[in-house]
Amino acid sequence: MKYSGKYMKKRILAFTCAILLFCSQGITARADQNTIEARLESQRAMTVQSNEVPNWPTGPVVSSESAILMELETGTILYAKNIHNKEYPASTTKILTSLIASEQCSLDEMVSFSHDAVFDTPRNSNHIAMDVGQKLTMEQCLNAILIRSANEVSYAVAEHISHTTDWSVFAEMMNKRAAELGALNSHFVNPNGLPDEEHYTTAYDLAMIGRAFFSNELLCSITLTRRMEIPASPDTIPVTKLENNAMQIIPGGTYGYDYLVGCKTGFTEAARYSLVSCAEKDGMKLICVVMKDESPNHYEDTISLFNYGFSNFQKVNVSQTDTRYNMEESDMFYGGSGIFGDSSMLLSLNEDDVIILPRTLTFKDVDSSISYHVENSDYAAVITYSYQGVDIGTVRVCFAADNTEDELFETPEETEDKKSSVVFVNILRILLGIAVIVAVLFVAALIRVILKRYSISLRKRNQTGWKSARQTKRKRRRRRR
Repeated sequence: MKYSGKYMKKRILAFTCAILLFCSQGITARADQNTIEARLESQRAMTVQSNEVPNWPTGPVVSSESAILMELETGTILYAKNIHNKEYPASTTKILTSLIASEQCSLDEMVSFSHDAVFDTPRNSNHIAMDVGQKLTMEQCLNAILIRSANEVSYAVAEHISHTTDWSVFAEMMNKRAAELGALNSHFVNPNGLPDEEHYTTAYDLAMIGRAFFSNELLCSITLTRRMEIPASPDTIPVTKLENNAMQIIPGGTYGYDYLVGCKTGFTEAARYSLVSCAEKDGMKLICVVMKDESPNHYEDTISLFNYGFSNFQKVNVSQTDTRYNMEESDMFYGGSGIFGDSSMLLSLNEDDVIILPRTLTFKDVDSSISYHVENSDYAAVITYSYQGVDIGTVRVCFAADNTEDELFETPEETEDKKSSVVFVNILRILLGIAVIVAVLFVAALIRVILKRYSISLRKRNQTGWKSARQTKRKRRRRRR
């Protein structure tokens, strides 16, 4: 086949343009990669605030712009890097959306998909191809949100809960709930984390929201599910939905972490890669948040932080360790080993409360302060433990329970370190005894008053009767005379 010179020139020109376009794309990609690497290097060099605490275990270098490792039960911050920096959360927003849905809805509620929920979702974002008028149960919605990170499902759930297509109403609910959970610097404007300059949070805030999210066993189990299947039904959806879990940190994934409790990833061009996750080992649950990271660094950084936390920290039961808490601040307990001396323990430490202690420290290294301003009337006070300004847990002070023995005073056994001069006082038994004595004295006084009044009245009657008898005798004598 023969080609004209003009045709050949067009072919050569087209081929040349394709090569130039391919090369330009390669150059752009390399430039973008160089920019990303430069940013990551800059972020690795950022200060880790927790590493500046004296004798605190030195944390790993992570490439994320902000990161936090928090113990779930106490809220103790084990690792801190720019934890209050405002960042775009992307799809990690959905842990708050799912939490609100689980708190306010039953799993069998039917969620209908509106035109806005379907068509306001960008086609290039995560979705499960729902159509207008189709329905899912709330449980299926939670699976779609947490496994597939479906944006149109997040919209539909927000509409279902707020009873309006105005997502700002649900956003107000999100902001209120976040504040209740301790989020300090967050502002949410949509339920799925799609880009918006007014939609931001911090690593600290996500960890605080995560304390509630990862305490919900259902939500955690959904995030670890390998495959989602929503069967077709004539009343809901015409085609079965099958989706795989793309989060590679779940067990069985490329970066699977055996101790993982739950997780949620997020990505947008502006937010880059983020990951909120929780792991449990040896009875200690840790929450990790990394934000503005790259892939797969966000998995590697998270695992590195989890390993750091489990290796360098431990839970300490204070009631078993702090055997003689200093109560002098109350100005109520003084006097050696006397009944009301400064060693008298009228109160006891809650046996379930713990603090998180670095393995580099001992209990003697920590400071404590007591506050009597408590909302719960079941507790007398709250003791806050800290080290170098870092809070490591609080312990509730309970009113001393009744002793089952008859003794009002009991001296505890001596410890190996030193002999104890502490005298435990059964304050309830003493108060009850005082109340009984007061009652007896009151009744006795009342009886005495009654008897006294009766005696006076009787004497008056006798005197009156005696006078009357004398007068009668006199009258009889006069009549005889």
